[in-house]
Amino acid sequence: SFPTRRSSDLAGQGVNQETLQLAKVPHYTVGGSLHLVVNNQVAFTAPGDRGRSSTHCTGLARQIEAPVIHVNGDQPEEVVRATRLAMEYRHRYRKDVFVDLVCFRRWGHNELDDPTMTNPALYSAIQARGSVPDLYSDSLISEGVMTGEERSALVAAQMELLSDHFRQIDSYRPEQTNLRAQWSGMREPARLLTEWDTGLEPQTLRFVGARSVATPEGFNVHQHLAKAHVEARLKKLEAGTGLDWGTCEALALGSLLHQGNNVRISGQDVGRATFAHRHAMLVDQKTNEIYIPLNDMVEGQQGKLEIANSILSEEAVLGFEYGMSVESPDNLIIWEAQFGDFFNGAQIMLDTYVANGESKWGLQSGLVMLLPHGMDGAGPEHSSCRMERFLQMSDSGEAEADSDRVNWEVVQPTSGAQYFHLLRRQMVRPWRKPLVVVAPKTLLRLPAAASTLASLAPGSTFQTVLPDPTVTDPSSVEKVVFVSGRHYYTLAKHIEEQKLAKVAVVRIESLCPFPAERLQEEVARFPKAKSWVWSQEEHRNQGAWTFVRPRMHNLVGVDLQYCGRGELCQPAVGVGQVHRQEVEHILQKTFA
Repeated sequence: SFPTRRSSDLAGQGVNQETLQLAKVPHYTVGGSLHLVVNNQVAFTAPGDRGRSSTHCTGLARQIEAPVIHVNGDQPEEVVRATRLAMEYRHRYRKDVFVDLVCFRRWGHNELDDPTMTNPALYSAIQARGSVPDLYSDSLISEGVMTGEERSALVAAQMELLSDHFRQIDSYRPEQTNLRAQWSGMREPARLLTEWDTGLEPQTLRFVGARSVATPEGFNVHQHLAKAHVEARLKKLEAGTGLDWGTCEALALGSLLHQGNNVRISGQDVGRATFAHRHAMLVDQKTNEIYIPLNDMVEGQQGKLEIANSILSEEAVLGFEYGMSVESPDNLIIWEAQFGDFFNGAQIMLDTYVANGESKWGLQSGLVMLLPHGMDGAGPEHSSCRMERFLQMSDSGEAEADSDRVNWEVVQPTSGAQYFHLLRRQMVRPWRKPLVVVAPKTLLRLPAAASTLASLAPGSTFQTVLPDPTVTDPSSVEKVVFVSGRHYYTLAKHIEEQKLAKVAVVRIESLCPFPAERLQEEVARFPKAKSWVWSQEEHRNQGAWTFVRPRMHNLVGVDLQYCGRGELCQPAVGVGQVHRQEVEHILQKTFA
């Protein structure tokens, strides 16, 4: 690992401090990194002392007791010596080391800048000096190592190379080199929306499920977990019904491990999970020993489940996981935010890498991001994963609807079975795409969101659209409500309690890619429908509304009426009574 940074970036960008904190943390150490710092003496156009509080820009290396080698950038041979010393240190001690290249920025911010406007004293000294290549080549000539003619020939050859590359700019087309080496078994997706059989035989699932809660003899499981987690899961598997979210996840991950894939889940307390629904990692209550049951299914014949309980960082950790996901297609890499809005601290990683790494560099990534989401009346923070941001950053235009060729997929599954198929699909398909799961909180234990073994059987797959299971006569339906996510259960409960008739609630489980053809089929089922509604719990300027509305109009031929909260500058109100009034208003407006 050889990151290169400018001095102002190193001292000023928090991701450097976060990344250094990973240096000695289990599951994140890489055996040391060599940090090459181009210390150009200025912070953009400001003097260096305006860009940091430490004496040196490498002051932050102290937080992990990493050595710093300062070297004069005017002396290329000394730079080589310093770098070789740093590399030897890293190789021998497997620790981070810094090389501070003390140099300067000759042209200010760029060749069009005039740095004397803000740094006259510094740049009067810089302009009086020769360039590094000139000074070095002059010394080589004076020592008899090379001649002036040889220098001129080298410079001319390099300038011709650069000029030749410049002339190719308009016609150059980069070679597709992404699907090579360990990615050679992958391919590019076609311009259509595909379905993949991700189901498994019940006996396989029962085996995996039983092993997911099995512990060695003498292992002391927490008293509460022994009953509510271990016994409850075994009973559900035996009955084949009531499979909650955590169980379906364990079946998906366990089956992938059983088939030889590796799985890594990272984030804060992901072994237990924020909402205590996973418990993929058990802790002996007497010895504090950690045990991961799914790593002991079949000796020597399965993949490895890595539970990486991370530091309280989003930007550095998500960057690490993205790097893991592009390293190999055989690893399912999952990052789980404690709450959906925790990705805010990693927005730069999403903007620069995850959203467009394939478009810019041809790097496929199967990174899965689990973002708990839902308006629970608990206030503005931790209510929304801001799905509108992910939809806005997608390249799924109306012409690319029903196409797997999107930069990432944004889904909001409403059952454990749907989540099961999504996770397995990530590894079954012969290509990789980042998957943004607008994940639930209340659905983790909601009985209505539970699934059956039959819904995970061979031939089953992730459904982009789920029809209303209560509608027996579509021709009698007069109002069709489209919805995405757990808000469906609020609507369904209201319909049941109020005994409403002639209403159908259709769930859009996949937002990107947008399943236009599947929605056209669903709309055709209701020939007498007079009212078409989009109902959401998020505010009007948030959620999926602005993404879904034009696509329903232009691709499906349906003009939707909006039923939801009004605009708000925050994800949710902070007063419980107001929240409940809003919920009641949404229901009244949806079914008016």
